[in-house]
Amino acid sequence: MTAPAELSPTLQLACDLIRRPSVTPVDADCQTQMMNRLGAVGFQLEPMRIEDVDNFWASHGTQDGPVLCFAGHTDVVPTGPVQQWQHEPFVALIDADGMLCGRGAADMKGSLASMVVASERFVHDYPNHRGKIAFLITSDEEGPAHHGTKAVVERLKARNERLDWCIVGEPSSTTLLGDVVKNGRRGSLGAKLTVRGKQGHVAYPHLARNPIHLAAPALAELAAEHWDEGNAFFPPTSFQISNLNSGTGATNVVPGELTALFNFRFSTESTVEGLQQRVAAILDKHQLEWSIDWALSGLPFLTEPGELLDAVSSSIKAVTGRETRPSTSGGTSDGRFIATMGTQVVELGPVNATIHQVDERILASDLDLLTEIYYQTLVRLLA
Repeated sequence: MTAPAELSPTLQLACDLIRRPSVTPVDADCQTQMMNRLGAVGFQLEPMRIEDVDNFWASHGTQDGPVLCFAGHTDVVPTGPVQQWQHEPFVALIDADGMLCGRGAADMKGSLASMVVASERFVHDYPNHRGKIAFLITSDEEGPAHHGTKAVVERLKARNERLDWCIVGEPSSTTLLGDVVKNGRRGSLGAKLTVRGKQGHVAYPHLARNPIHLAAPALAELAAEHWDEGNAFFPPTSFQISNLNSGTGATNVVPGELTALFNFRFSTESTVEGLQQRVAAILDKHQLEWSIDWALSGLPFLTEPGELLDAVSSSIKAVTGRETRPSTSGGTSDGRFIATMGTQVVELGPVNATIHQVDERILASDLDLLTEIYYQTLVRLLA
């Protein structure tokens, strides 16, 4: 490992954060470390513990100008089998190939360190900058996400806080740092479908109604349905069945009920109500006895080309020489909650090749480049 004295300020902070085993919703004092750093350069700090989740809001500057928020999460997913890791997941080391190794290196403690160091430097260089720099940090992004960013946003709305621009530190890059930024995300609509039949003996099928047989044609039609065409920013809406469950475990019993879990990842060309109505129409067409529990995880959001995307793209080009590509692919992020404030939201972070995997790692030198990209974005927007 590189000796600590040889590490840049960003890498020193990233290693400190990675060494804290902050598996959702535990924060393990990651936020305390960040707040100590931000408070030392003049940020006003507001811890917001909601239920069992640690969050904080911090700001520097005035509400008179535009507000740029850095958003992210200190929590990480579980390590999986520790014995499968080449190095201890919470040790945080830089290997012989220059890779920063550890749970959270990519998702997303590396980004958090870059945000803090970039903001420290910007406040030092531009103490009277226009507008406001803010931080919205949670420890509940990888979990249920009920008492994290969503809850903080509700509080900010209630007191009429304004967020013009937001950079979420999710690992957006695919091959090289900055090659992709996320300027939107699809919506996520989940459901638990219950189809009821009548339990009976397999030797007397006329006395039973098999919900598996009854539901299969309807599920096949749902899977084959073309929900929309997508648009210039979003791919077509997708429908995926993730779980099917039925039966008693016995081979001679016709089950009485089937449950299916499915999910829509939907574009702005579809609505929640429209998808629900079309599903109901297909189930009714097959004359099923059914009920559904719906769960909306987030609506789609989109940041079209404008001040924020231009500033981020120009900074990436200046630091790396690369042209970035906006994308709305991938899963959901906390950007979906922040976008409800009318905020332009982009996600920019390290390469995502190893997120949630054993041996999560990123190129250590990328974090110093990411710090410079964040810094130059601040300069372009608030200097």
